[in-house]
Amino acid sequence: MTINEAPATSLEDLYELFESLNVEAGWHRKAPALWAEPTKNFVPYRWNYTQVREALDAAGPLIDHSMADRRNVTLTNPIPGNTYATVRTLVGAYQMIRPGEIALAHRHTPAALRIILEGEGTYTVVQGQRVEMRTGDVLLTPSWLWHSHAHSGNSGEEDCYWVDILDVPLVHLLEPMFFERYPDGLEKDVANIDESPIAFRWTDGLQQLAQAPIAEDGMAEKSVELGDPAMPSIALYRQSMPSGFISRQCQTTANSIFTVVQGEGETEIDGEVFTWKLGDVIAIPMWRTYQHRVTQDAHLVRATDEPVMRALGLLRTKLV
Repeated sequence: MTINEAPATSLEDLYELFESLNVEAGWHRKAPALWAEPTKNFVPYRWNYTQVREALDAAGPLIDHSMADRRNVTLTNPIPGNTYATVRTLVGAYQMIRPGEIALAHRHTPAALRIILEGEGTYTVVQGQRVEMRTGDVLLTPSWLWHSHAHSGNSGEEDCYWVDILDVPLVHLLEPMFFERYPDGLEKDVANIDESPIAFRWTDGLQQLAQAPIAEDGMAEKSVELGDPAMPSIALYRQSMPSGFISRQCQTTANSIFTVVQGEGETEIDGEVFTWKLGDVIAIPMWRTYQHRVTQDAHLVRATDEPVMRALGLLRTKLV
């Protein structure tokens, strides 16, 4: 039925008319548009660094930078239909670079960061500034800045591994995705910088944690925010927890990705227990109740979309 035909005289005719107009009756929805609290779509998950590292080692001699800009593997949340995201707004990945390799410069609208797990002799160049990457460091690549990275390849140096976290899924949702390769491959006239706003050093982080008060929320013994926030869409926290520490239970509308940079323990998420150790990554989607239990002195880095939720007035957190 169309608007030019006889008026609808039954509900069936009326709904057929609505369909021809590409409208839907608010009283006759195929699926609800509102619900009492967030639905649990993405699932909690833990990626085992040891296993992924073995896979990256196997990829090392097979995949070089002529085949791929970056030798990385994406941490894809195992829900039906998902092909990319780790949690709704963020994606994590493990990346490896071998001595002498160079990843050419590019830029993109998604914001990115990396958490260095192992290896020395690597550096990143961000907008003309060359910054060394050291084990335990957290380094930022803010939106739309040129960036590359490389391994110096000096004698005796080993492969370097890190965790990438980006807000690509958020940009996919909002749609302002732009990507561009640097015309000449690498930036010229690069300045060597030891201290930089994009580099949060491991040694500085340890000192800040030592001087920090006990965390008020009880989700770690000590917690220090990196930046204020680190980037507009991603907040970062270094967290320390001694052996035997048990956190409170937290339920929040913020999505989180935890990276283990030291220690061992387990995190219970909605009743499911995930053990973890150095290099492991834990995805905690929004509105999943979680609690940490530590068996060996631990340091975690939490990346979260809290700034987005806060800016939109959507951040809610319950602590038990």
